[in-house]
Amino acid sequence: MTEFELLSEHRCFGGVQRFYRQASQVIGLPMRFGVYLPPQAESGPVPLLTYLAGLTCTEETFAIKAGAQRHAARLGLALLTPDTSPRGANVPGEADAWDFGVGAGFYLDATREPWRRHWRMESWLLDELLPSVAAELPVDVQRSGLFGHSMGGHGALTLALRHPGRFLSLSAFAPIAAPSRCPWGEKAFSGYLGDDRTQWAEHDATELMARQMQPPYPGGILVDQGLADSFLAQQLHPHLFEAACAAVGQPLTLRRHAGYDHGYYFIASFIDDHLAHHAEALHR
Repeated sequence: MTEFELLSEHRCFGGVQRFYRQASQVIGLPMRFGVYLPPQAESGPVPLLTYLAGLTCTEETFAIKAGAQRHAARLGLALLTPDTSPRGANVPGEADAWDFGVGAGFYLDATREPWRRHWRMESWLLDELLPSVAAELPVDVQRSGLFGHSMGGHGALTLALRHPGRFLSLSAFAPIAAPSRCPWGEKAFSGYLGDDRTQWAEHDATELMARQMQPPYPGGILVDQGLADSFLAQQLHPHLFEAACAAVGQPLTLRRHAGYDHGYYFIASFIDDHLAHHAEALHR
């Protein structure tokens, strides 16, 4: 397992919020992540809920803005918040990430140059980070849930569907639900994977759900979407994911909220519902 270095520690609602750095062998660069351990972790391993953040975010954004620790402490859930992308690779075009092109992590393993060496977020998360956290911290990865926001909502939905049985619960805030059919996804997929759209479909939540033979999450998936989200019409397409779920009988609670936008005020408003959704599955 790849060891990691503790960077800071903060007492929080009876538990502890920590931030770490890992010398990732998979990424080939230092990667950062945060962990919140609730008070119950002092007595033994607790369920682990991993949150994948969106573009422009870091491992600290959710911990600082979402207000999740209070609810996690009450529910006995550990929270894992990885950074969103490799940083410092000095790859030409890396700065394009801020225009939501290649450079953003997108929670996949790139196959095209110059990205394929370091942009291996899927492998880092599943094959290196989660096993390392399980080995070093009092968390039970057999009771794991996954959720995320925007680009991270895309990551949560696709990773959960690509790795059946790995996660017991799933939710998302304003996910990029059909990236093969939006400008953000088209730009990222063509940069990382090339022009073969059959490869894109392997990382598209709507496409992955549509090919399911039976509902992968019979206990239900929760998705929240703000109707004042400026990205809704052109980039997010939750209605396409909704239709795919309906076609395969996957229970989906897609809540549309008037007046809410794409940011963390929206996330903080409904974070307790998401943690309760995961706790119900992870504490069985």
